[in-house]
Amino acid sequence: MAEERSSRKEERLGRRAGDFLREAEVVIYYTVAVLLAVTAAVSIASAGHMLWNGIVHWTMAAETLRMLDQLLIVLMVVEILHTVRISLRSHILLATEPFLVVGLIASIRRVLVISMQMSTLTKEGKWSADGASIFRSSMLELALLVVLVLVLVLSITLLRRYVPTPKDLTESLD
Repeated sequence: MAEERSSRKEERLGRRAGDFLREAEVVIYYTVAVLLAVTAAVSIASAGHMLWNGIVHWTMAAETLRMLDQLLIVLMVVEILHTVRISLRSHILLATEPFLVVGLIASIRRVLVISMQMSTLTKEGKWSADGASIFRSSMLELALLVVLVLVLVLSITLLRRYVPTPKDLTESLD
């Protein structure tokens, strides 16, 4: 009898602790979602400001890279926000595709940044030992990024092709 009462107390305590942690998780997810949304809005405003300055001062070519960089950051933040939204709905973090998409966007962003940096390096026409070293390391990084992009695209393709059905998910959780 006493064991049964202590067992019920432990069960109630465990349920309360689980409920509290679930509520805390939801509050944290909502806080992260709000902060991500504000970050995306500020980044869009910043890109718009760069575009406006580029148009007014006729420096669009110089501002293009920075504006593109900002917009790709916005895309990454929106993908992360999408993942948070999915997690809020399902209370399960099973969606791996948004993380792969964020990695893909980040890799493409880095490829664009390196390409623009290399175009400014080669424009000067002066090749120093430092310039050649920077160029070689940038080309190596570009090659690795291309491989990473291919791996991420292949992963996303395979993930979409072999998506588990809700029946498979419930069976694996049991």
